[in-house]
Amino acid sequence: MTETESQNEGPQADSESPQEERCPCPDTYPDWDGQSIDLSGHCVHEMRVPSIFHMPVSFDMYVSKQAYNVQDLELTELWPGLVLSKTGMWGGKILRLLKDSESSASRLVRHLPSPFNIMAQMHEGGVGTVPKAVHNMQIAMVEKGCMPKEFYLAHLTCPACCGRKGGDRILILRRYVANERIKQNLEKESRKLAAKSAKEAGVKAKKQELKGSRPTEDASVG
Repeated sequence: MTETESQNEGPQADSESPQEERCPCPDTYPDWDGQSIDLSGHCVHEMRVPSIFHMPVSFDMYVSKQAYNVQDLELTELWPGLVLSKTGMWGGKILRLLKDSESSASRLVRHLPSPFNIMAQMHEGGVGTVPKAVHNMQIAMVEKGCMPKEFYLAHLTCPACCGRKGGDRILILRRYVANERIKQNLEKESRKLAAKSAKEAGVKAKKQELKGSRPTEDASVG
């Protein structure tokens, strides 16, 4: 709902405006779908969150708490409201990307380690359909000779806004590192397949050559 619409509707908008105000989703986000991004050394605001068996506990409360903390520290987010969440068996964390020029004495502000390469994918669907997408990303990484690491989810919509934004959307970010052993194994397998294909092609060509010469030989005998 725009500001103009809210003013025109007056008291009638009271039942909807609180829902809009509670929507924590970002209005803008990076166009990273299908790309590999290097976030090494990037400045972030990081906050620990509780989780049980990868299920976050009081997630919305911690997202709001982080937003207030970012505001109190007078930090500038690259994409306001964009929260990268990572959950584990007994805990997790949420991150917000800040401008690299930001500096703060807060222990919640730090820089990502190097290397910190991620592969991004825009996922249209709820959280229940994310595991399959993450698995496919993992296969794609291994095929490129990379070792998949932890993954982060950035919820771009919520129940309050998914209707007007075209459904559920989640930006999946999977961190990876280059792995020479995987790369060497892939190259070895590639050479084997190439040699096998060349051998099969040679055998096929030889068979066609013999098949083509048989009528001539038969005719000479007659």
